[in-house]
Amino acid sequence: MSETSQPPLPNPLPQGEREQVALGASNSSPLAGEEGARQRQRVGRRGGKRSLLDLAKRGRKNQTDAERKLWSILRSHRLQGWKFKRQEQLGDYIVDFVCFRARLIVEADGSQHAESKEDEFRTAWLEGQGFRVIRFWNNDILLNPDGIATAILAALPPLPNPASGARLRQRVGRRGGE
Repeated sequence: MSETSQPPLPNPLPQGEREQVALGASNSSPLAGEEGARQRQRVGRRGGKRSLLDLAKRGRKNQTDAERKLWSILRSHRLQGWKFKRQEQLGDYIVDFVCFRARLIVEADGSQHAESKEDEFRTAWLEGQGFRVIRFWNNDILLNPDGIATAILAALPPLPNPASGARLRQRVGRRGGE
């Protein structure tokens, strides 16, 4: 059996660009890091120096009773249509609950957080990123979930009025009418 050689495929680049690539000239696109474009620093999710994804996943699986109760209030757009995520990485921190649209972070704190300097630094950094941080004690969440929901709603900006022409996303469940 004899091998037949295939003719070379045509080069898709115009003649002038072929020569630049052959000489090792780089693309002058700002997206390629040329002409003053900033080089992106390789960081973890949402700007951290390292990825905390495994730790966040563990936090979602091993919730405290207070976090579980608070998540039952916040999940699935239950709080007047606001979308919250739980155990999300922001920078080098993991926050309990965050609503990105409202830039609001909700933290469920146990006694280990009382007068914590680390929490003060963490809150200052998060506020510097444009988030508002509200904290609730675990006992308050467990004993007064309705009051906690009311306090979170008070911290959220009002949603646009649908009558004013602003469109809100309509949520349709799997069964179509939920």
